[in-house]
Amino acid sequence: MIKLMDKLINQLIEEGYLKSESIIEAFKKIKRADFVPQEIVSEKGEDFVANYNAPLSIGHGQTISQPLTVAFMLELLQPAKGDRVLDIGSGSGWQTAMLCQLVGPKGFVYAIERIPELKDFGQNNVEKYNFKNVEFICGDGSKGLATQAPFDKIIAAASAEEILQSWKEQLKIGGRLVAPVANSVRLVVKKGKNKFEEKEYPGFVFVPLISRSYENNQ
Repeated sequence: MIKLMDKLINQLIEEGYLKSESIIEAFKKIKRADFVPQEIVSEKGEDFVANYNAPLSIGHGQTISQPLTVAFMLELLQPAKGDRVLDIGSGSGWQTAMLCQLVGPKGFVYAIERIPELKDFGQNNVEKYNFKNVEFICGDGSKGLATQAPFDKIIAAASAEEILQSWKEQLKIGGRLVAPVANSVRLVVKKGKNKFEEKEYPGFVFVPLISRSYENNQ
């Protein structure tokens, strides 16, 4: 009998959004309910949070992403054991925790979040799983994280107007970058020093990426 909490996971498998065994296992192990504000879990229940295929508010104008979107982007990213990954806009920490699981103890995840309260929220959530292969940074993700570059994989949660040059520069040759641009998901594969292959997948909705320079001008 299918567990109620696995109902959405099985739906995403049937619809072709979840394909890789490792990503399916990460979805099953890393519980979405551990990454939303406790008042939502108390009010709605764990089963609702686990099977609600839509964003949920985590405060500060940000959300924990729709499971379908997370599944789609992780499948495009193809995180592998031993990868060094930059997670831009880590928010609740749910995707960060799945990345920690996917890259394993020989890999490492750098999670960058511009809102201090959300950086702490996500970090506290991920600590429930005792991962040692992660570092949380409070900073401007639009600049990437040059001090730890290059990365095997880069993934962003918020929509920029274009794929930022800083991200491309910080990607290893052969690396993959998955990020929202407007209402599409963009996959970038670095083929050479200044050679990139890009594919676009439309039909999504994201919160906007905000840089520190934009905030300072408001």
